[in-house]
Amino acid sequence: MVQIGLTTAFDGNRQQIDYAYVQALEKAGALPVLLPIIRSQAPARLFARQLDGLVVPGGPAVTDGLIGTLPDDLDPPQPLRTESDRYYLEAFLEAGKPILGICYGMQLLNAVLGGTLYADVQRQRKDVLPHSPKRGGQQHALAITPDTHLARLVGQLTWQVNTRHLQAVATVGQGLRISARAPDGVIEAIESPDGRLVGVQFHPERMGTEGLILFRHLVSQAEKFAARSV
Repeated sequence: MVQIGLTTAFDGNRQQIDYAYVQALEKAGALPVLLPIIRSQAPARLFARQLDGLVVPGGPAVTDGLIGTLPDDLDPPQPLRTESDRYYLEAFLEAGKPILGICYGMQLLNAVLGGTLYADVQRQRKDVLPHSPKRGGQQHALAITPDTHLARLVGQLTWQVNTRHLQAVATVGQGLRISARAPDGVIEAIESPDGRLVGVQFHPERMGTEGLILFRHLVSQAEKFAARSV
């Protein structure tokens, strides 16, 4: 059984995680390992050597690669958590191990690889749908890019997903490509050509069996890496 690291939220006194992420990884056949908040690169590299993959889940505002000013109705940045997550992302990227970034996790993965982010996509682009329940957004269809790993996983070029974000990817980072957009053109999913890196703006852990395909893909990628390393 592969072991997948899962970064955690931090409120200043305790670390915590939405149990839906743990359940999704378990259902996908992985052993979830909850990762501590760290303040240097060394422990991240140790975990990257020991574990088979990484999930960076939803979280607060991202300030890396930011274009514009953060809106008042967005959860404020958490510098300690973001610094910790950045260390983990850099270490797992360096180790060549698979990563799944969800919402905040996708945005931070993209920024670590040199991409940029809209601080408030609804206010910075014209004719953009509401992408957050705070502004009336609930769900929308995805237009999936043909010949991508996401298209293969979903088995079609449209997919109905939830939507819970105010920030969005503006330009993709090095080594990434767009794998899906919302009907208004907002980037909703990114991936590396080899499928090792996947980022989604929606929350698959809240999509039941349908959302499990992304966690199963991560587990499959982790198993392949582990087999090559034997």
